[in-house]
Amino acid sequence: MKIKHLQKWAMLLAIAGIGIGASCSSLRTTQNVVADQTNSTADPDIESAKMLVAKSPDSPAAHSQLAVQYIKAARRTGDFNLNAKALEAVNRAREIAPDDTIARKLEASLMLTFHRFSEGLEIGTKLHAENPKDPFVYGILTDANAELGNYKEAVEWAQKMVDLRPDSSSYARVAHMRSLHGDHTGAVNMYTLAARTADPTDKEAQAWCLTQLGSELWRYGQYETAAMRFEEALAILPDYPLALTGIARNYASRGDLASAATNLERANKIAPHTDTVILLGDIYTLTGNSEQAKAQYQLAENGEKELGDLHDAHRIALYWADNEVNLDEAVSIAREDHAKQKDLYASDTLAWALYKKGELVEAKKIIGEAMRLGMHDARVLYHAGVIETALGNKEEGTRLLKLAQKLNAEFDPIQSRKLKQLLS
Repeated sequence: MKIKHLQKWAMLLAIAGIGIGASCSSLRTTQNVVADQTNSTADPDIESAKMLVAKSPDSPAAHSQLAVQYIKAARRTGDFNLNAKALEAVNRAREIAPDDTIARKLEASLMLTFHRFSEGLEIGTKLHAENPKDPFVYGILTDANAELGNYKEAVEWAQKMVDLRPDSSSYARVAHMRSLHGDHTGAVNMYTLAARTADPTDKEAQAWCLTQLGSELWRYGQYETAAMRFEEALAILPDYPLALTGIARNYASRGDLASAATNLERANKIAPHTDTVILLGDIYTLTGNSEQAKAQYQLAENGEKELGDLHDAHRIALYWADNEVNLDEAVSIAREDHAKQKDLYASDTLAWALYKKGELVEAKKIIGEAMRLGMHDARVLYHAGVIETALGNKEEGTRLLKLAQKLNAEFDPIQSRKLKQLLS
């Protein structure tokens, strides 16, 4: 598994992965490590960094600069394959100077991107021991602990970070922690503050913060307000894949499937992630375009070959569980994910796959892990309600299903319809 399930962008962060590929916070701190660059298209910046490397091939700073440009291009375009090139540059910098602090910071961030969370945490811990007042390192420790399900530690590091340097980077992380703990109002306030304080010259950072704000609003069924935030993000960065996907999901929730398809098609031309490919397949299914839907689902299932680093096995496991196919493999993938990280979404996917396999007792135990913070997410509540009902706990199951519907009645193009059928 390579890229974190995009269900996590708004809350994940993630973000799953939060890490180098998922938030304005990491980007902002990266720019504090290496001299800031202009926000022109990716190619000129990368080529300029390559020229610097050619002139100074034994300079770790030159290789780190190239890594930063690849990372920035990956964020701007959604093409996370570029992060592999960034890691190559970082590895070269560390070959030249094994203890170079900048290179190690970038390496730690990239470990989070590649789901090597324990490695990222280990590097971050060593960096913190060397410099206990570095906000960038606090961000790494927040993100790594969140992805590993160490939420108490993640909250503590986020608080230390915002106390040390209250800015867009730390506000975004605090917002994420509040969202995970079900504090919607607090999350909205902090994402709003993060967007307002983002570097005005950094379009990607601004767009990311607004997209996260839109996603947080969407999760609570506030579709009109969410649409405005996604539109703001796209006004800043018109081809920003995360915002295109966010507004497409929002259109689908509002019943405008044609606009949802248009925006997803745009996003997938830029960077076809497993999540957006499946979502487009669902839209095609609902609009009667069965052949197009089939092509999207096949693309997602052949992701390792077709999508490369944009493939997400976690999302495929959820897709198989939803459709009750390949359940043994779905459970196997979900167990592997859950073993690596105990975050809420890994627990949710495993619980759902186990339920579909008929392993109800274990499914109930694991879905409890997914709900342990009191986070409000319609998909998780829907799964929990179905599992409780299957166990004969009809009253509790119905309560959870109604809570899911009240929170976000259109949380998924297909599954929300199944929720309505259960409650009808």
